Amino acid sequence: MKIAVPYENGQIFQHFGHAAQFKLYTVESNMILNTAVVEASGSGHSAMVALLVQNGVDTLICGNIGGGAQAAVAAANIRLFAGNEGVADMAVLALLAGKLENHPTEGHCGGGHHCGGGHCH
Repeated sequence: MKIAVPYENGQIFQHFGHAAQFKLYTVESNMILNTAVVEASGSGHSAMVALLVQNGVDTLICGNIGGGAQAAVAAANIRLFAGNEGVADMAVLALLAGKLENHPTEGHCGGGHHCGGGHCH
């Protein structure tokens, strides 16, 4: 399994389409074998999903993610665990323990903002 988390300073970055980095976790038999931080070279959900596919990601843990991005992730056959926050490593450990929940966040960017056309206001 290969897990990706939008990443900033050890935390889950809260806006999927604008993440500057992703932390990738290679997992076998429920154990983390390797981690790497990769730079995102673009913005928008299409560029982010392409980066995940290039890196062989099959599972995404993220914070806020709009409907278009959720559809793109699903079309790439990547399992989605949305609406998470906090320390990236802890979220991955929770997933491996079967304790991470999916809280779809369509239409919301957090902090009282609402998304429209893929942009927060």
